[in-house]
Amino acid sequence: MGYNSDYKRPSYFRDARFATYSQYDIVNSQYSQVVLESPPMPESVPSRNPVLDDSHRTALLLRTWEAVSTERELPGVLASLADVLAPVVPFDSVSIVDFSPENRVLREDGLEHRLMALHVVGISGIEGESPEELMARTERHDRPPPVNGTRPLIPYPGKQEDGESVREPVACDDLLQKDGWYRHEFYLAREGIRSYVAVPLVMREKVIGVAVFTRIQQRAFPPAELAILKDVSRALSVATANALANEEIRKLREQMEAENISLRAQLGQAPWFEDILAHSAELKRVLEAVEQVSSTDATVLITGETGTGKELIARAIHRRSPRARGPLVKVNCAAIPPTLLASELFGHERGAFSGAVERRKGRFEQAHGGTLFLDEIGELSQEMQVLLLRVLQEREFERLGGTHTLQVDVRLVAATNRDLAEDVRAGRFRSDLYYRLNVFPVHVPPLRERAEDIPPLVAHFAEKYGERFGRKITRIEGHTLDVLQAHGWPGNVRELENTIERAVILSRNGALSVEAGMLRCAVTETPAEDAASLEERNSIEAALKSSRGKVSGENGAAMRVGMPASTLEFRIKKLGIDKLRYRRG
Repeated sequence: MGYNSDYKRPSYFRDARFATYSQYDIVNSQYSQVVLESPPMPESVPSRNPVLDDSHRTALLLRTWEAVSTERELPGVLASLADVLAPVVPFDSVSIVDFSPENRVLREDGLEHRLMALHVVGISGIEGESPEELMARTERHDRPPPVNGTRPLIPYPGKQEDGESVREPVACDDLLQKDGWYRHEFYLAREGIRSYVAVPLVMREKVIGVAVFTRIQQRAFPPAELAILKDVSRALSVATANALANEEIRKLREQMEAENISLRAQLGQAPWFEDILAHSAELKRVLEAVEQVSSTDATVLITGETGTGKELIARAIHRRSPRARGPLVKVNCAAIPPTLLASELFGHERGAFSGAVERRKGRFEQAHGGTLFLDEIGELSQEMQVLLLRVLQEREFERLGGTHTLQVDVRLVAATNRDLAEDVRAGRFRSDLYYRLNVFPVHVPPLRERAEDIPPLVAHFAEKYGERFGRKITRIEGHTLDVLQAHGWPGNVRELENTIERAVILSRNGALSVEAGMLRCAVTETPAEDAASLEERNSIEAALKSSRGKVSGENGAAMRVGMPASTLEFRIKKLGIDKLRYRRG
């Protein structure tokens, strides 16, 4: 590879967990073989780089562009850069420092700098970890002792005489050989750095930062390596600018969300319950449970029939929690093939499988600092149940095809329309995962058990689809609510919404009307009735026919079937019988 054989990497890089020196020897021999086997350059055209010839240098730059362009965060950019560049130009760490006057940070020790990102070669970072936390975590007892910072301070050559920013790399072969130090070199010396090179990152004729490549043991950066670092800085400049832009967008979005929440609170609105219309006592009890659990980080399992609004409850939990400013990432476990679900949840490295052309973050990484909502969790395969259980227990995982363990801070909210306790007894669902998920269960009652919520839901959906279709609904026919409240609603709120959408399309003169015939197709979707239920239905319908739809009072249907009127009303609703059609008859 062309570098000095006297240079040895510090001992902690020879740890079994990290990149070993032998790995660098292998890569070194490969690159040396490439150089040795390449045809000699003509004397009139000397090689500009003794480490790599032009073709392999171009290939290295292309690989660098490809590696850094797949990452959005600065730590990921530096990690990808190190994977490609460190075997060719060895270094112990790389960081991006902001020396711009508007972003200076005055430290207690008098140093002015802002360390935007840091990567230590051979050590995997943790999501959300600051550069200072990474340095504290990677500090080892066998690291060389820090250099005593006793040199006089000299001004950093940040400007030339004409006022233009310096655009060339600034290299230091050995800090101990310098009589005076720049301000930032006191900081490097305290960390035990002996050699380094600072490469300006230029974007649109403006220096946006400095990439600092360091070596703990003394070894100078020769001109050939400086030329490679300068070429690589173009790709790093673009990636850094994009990462800073993403950071600014995220900050503006968080500020906007905070202002939105504050404004709604001042107006007396509750943004976490804005999509839930709760008039029944059953649903109000559900919202009380949401209030209780939202302020904690407990795992929540939401159960209920399909179409009851379990996703709205999950959204309410997230919005009410301290994680409201973080992301809410949703995954429908039943909609993703089992073979792809592991990649969807945990991500994958490039080349992990056929079609994995780039590194991809999974939903757990995307939900870091927020909430992950796993819908239809009862559809998970046994293999995925094992992987999910590990994440819940250890809060760590690996991407598919990866070797680095990632740690995430995620709150899990799961939902299912299945009876997981019965699945556990039948052996279809792991009991240990069930207990991990069922820390705080929330059951959403079906619509047929909370008929009081039907009128406000009808009004809400009528207004919603009236605006969408340009048909203003001014009134609801009197018999419509009776028909809707008498229906069994096997599809719950989702079925009600579709029914009102169809009714809005059919509406005339601003009147919303729903006839029993519009719901007959839905009645056939109910579970098959047993013989007793069929006999009860026939008896009640015969009594209603005789009483012309009258339920209570003398000659009412309740007296004919021998049960209280309130009980008969409940059974009529339960069986989905339209008593109004007997009155019309």
